[in-house]
Amino acid sequence: MKIIGVVDPLSEAARLRKTTEIGESLIAQTKEIMGDVAKHGDLAVLDYVAKFDGVRLDSVRVTDVEIKQAYNKATKDQVAALKLMKKRLEKSELAVLKRLGNISIKSDGVTIDRRVLPVESVGCYIPGGKARYPSTVVMCAVPAKVAGVKRIVAISPPTKDGSIDPLTLVAADICGVDEFYKIGGAHGIAALTYGTQSIRPVSKIVGPGGMFVTAAKHVASSRLSVDMVAGPTELLVYADLSADPALVAVDLVSQAEHSPDTVCGLVTTSEKMAMQVKAAIDKMTGIDREEIVKKSLEKNGFVAVCSSQDACLKFINEFAPEHVEIICKNADSVAKKIDSAGLVLVGSDTPSSASDYCLGSNHVLPTMGFGKSRASLSVLDFIKIVNKVKATKKGLAKVDKAIKAMTGAEGLPNHYEAVKARKRK
Repeated sequence: MKIIGVVDPLSEAARLRKTTEIGESLIAQTKEIMGDVAKHGDLAVLDYVAKFDGVRLDSVRVTDVEIKQAYNKATKDQVAALKLMKKRLEKSELAVLKRLGNISIKSDGVTIDRRVLPVESVGCYIPGGKARYPSTVVMCAVPAKVAGVKRIVAISPPTKDGSIDPLTLVAADICGVDEFYKIGGAHGIAALTYGTQSIRPVSKIVGPGGMFVTAAKHVASSRLSVDMVAGPTELLVYADLSADPALVAVDLVSQAEHSPDTVCGLVTTSEKMAMQVKAAIDKMTGIDREEIVKKSLEKNGFVAVCSSQDACLKFINEFAPEHVEIICKNADSVAKKIDSAGLVLVGSDTPSSASDYCLGSNHVLPTMGFGKSRASLSVLDFIKIVNKVKATKKGLAKVDKAIKAMTGAEGLPNHYEAVKARKRK
């Protein structure tokens, strides 16, 4: 991890953020793959599965038999853990949904009805590759189910034997996924976007992924709705001298193990803390997934040493990380000053790794600075507000003068003629 002496927190955070941007060459590659799938459908999908996942399949659809067999490969504790995650997340999402409701506004002869309805169908991207993510199935499918989505589709890249991780399939079954396909990457996003001979397109795509998936969701957003830019993973830890450097180090490593593209950083005012955390990480040899952790921290890891707590907070809000942990004195009051992050984790006993599973929060979070404009995936991502407006003659007459003034100002006279015509009826 590189140690950076921060003079200007806003410009330094912006500089580091630029390294996570999606390059034009990646967008071009993604468009080529997605265009191929749009044109050739299943044939292109199967070819890309063979090319990227190393297995030639006859069909990418997961069968009912495969789902039943998956239960035989999952332990009781694993199934219980999935059910606990589902229960906790359902409770959190239902609390949000109960705050919403149909609204009717009546004023001066105009009635506006606003109805809360679920999105018709969603596609959930579940990462695969060097790790398995049954937890992401829970995070994507549960809020969709709570919202009342009628068709929930999941996709995930297959292993080299052509299977999907059994626990991921169990999670899909427990959470009510209707269709599951052995397909990932840009070609998977394309199948959900354009449809193929065997896969119907969806109304919206959600879920995290690597750079290719993020780029593909960006391309898909010109055709359908997507949740957010969600991946690769990011974690910042704000720590003062009261923090345990060993805990900070293990938290950074816990997120760095996702992939070499993960961005993990410590933000502090203390050079002593910076050196202690770096030393603690250097001592962590012989750990699981060590190669991935090392590549991640060497490529993207950093320690930002700022002049004051205020400078640290400016740095964090400008960087707008996916996760930020606050481990310091008066952590609650410091956390209130963070307004640009996907998830704020307060205190030494709230590691980001726990929020990935069973705290009741959602781990599908905005990355690449999008924490400035939104937070985690939730039931809100799976609903839409449908507006119905009805005006009486009296109601239309009350706004006639204002409409005439504005249509004249905007140079759209026929807009007013449509209103004026009703005065003669």
